[in-house]
Amino acid sequence: MDYKLEMIVLPVSDPNRAKAFYERLGFRLDVDHTATDDFRVVHFTPTGSECSIIFGDGMTTATPGSAQGLYLIVSDIEEAHAELTGRGIEVSEVFHDAGGLLHHGHHAGDVTFGGEGQKRLTGLHPERASYGSYLTFSDPDGNGWVIQEIKQRLAGR
Repeated sequence: MDYKLEMIVLPVSDPNRAKAFYERLGFRLDVDHTATDDFRVVHFTPTGSECSIIFGDGMTTATPGSAQGLYLIVSDIEEAHAELTGRGIEVSEVFHDAGGLLHHGHHAGDVTFGGEGQKRLTGLHPERASYGSYLTFSDPDGNGWVIQEIKQRLAGR
């Protein structure tokens, strides 16, 4: 049995503001449907992704901005940085982790989150290793995204 992650619900305070942000980000708008005064669903899919995000009114009781560590994978982190800044998205500088390949600091502005051995170092991973270079950004509510460069996946992926 295959279990495929299809959709992630994002907690937002203003669906119109979030919609404008994700359009500017370049995600594809799939649905914007208002069923009642208390229920609206806005559905976006990142370019090339099989997993989508939804938000709106009446979608979740989670605190707006509480979704953290949402990963987007790219093959060229420098190209992603240039594209996003060109779209007016405020992103971190490209960084790598001093203590290993998987950075635990998922919060966009946090440079030390994740415990001992976790520290952001400015620039690409020294060997440009897959899984080693990152950048972060947040949506207007503070939902935190991590972009990770993967040039070659680990075996079995």
